[in-house]
Amino acid sequence: MVGIDPQSEGLERARNHGVATTDDGIDGFQCMSVYPEVRIVFDATSAYAHKKHDEVLQRDGKRVVDLTPAAIGPFTVPAVNMTHHGGATNVNMVTCGGQATIPMVAAVSQVARVPYAEIVASVSSRSAGPGTRANIDEFTRTTARAIEVVGGAEKGKAIIILNPAEPPMMMRDTVFTLSEGADED
Repeated sequence: MVGIDPQSEGLERARNHGVATTDDGIDGFQCMSVYPEVRIVFDATSAYAHKKHDEVLQRDGKRVVDLTPAAIGPFTVPAVNMTHHGGATNVNMVTCGGQATIPMVAAVSQVARVPYAEIVASVSSRSAGPGTRANIDEFTRTTARAIEVVGGAEKGKAIIILNPAEPPMMMRDTVFTLSEGADED
């Protein structure tokens, strides 16, 4: 497990479970004895950092699962298009809101034309880490584009709401589609 904060609870938890860790980012990762054995890397940093990470990891022959809104690789929403990108060396998992809602948009677009689809993702402020907070604009742009590319809407829109409620709320998503041509029966 790789991080950049020596005081990270996640890195400490991983160390306590015997997982090799570094708090020196991608540079520290490359110096780890396990680095040559790693074949797949899950990058949950930020859209900005992912661009650098992908260059390094691609050069070293690693497959990358992008958990940021960087969207370097093809959008992948397993419930909709899991088998479409098996050969890709970088796949983008869109966003949490996209994973939760795009399958609904895709289902509607299978039976009707969808000129417009909109999703609203409401998440607990506590669950939104620094990467999410730093990437709000990227979240909305990436999710909106994936609503179009994967979901099949002609125009997509995404809204994220960070809810500070205590106790923290569970993530809630709303999907709205403007559809034409489906038989209502």
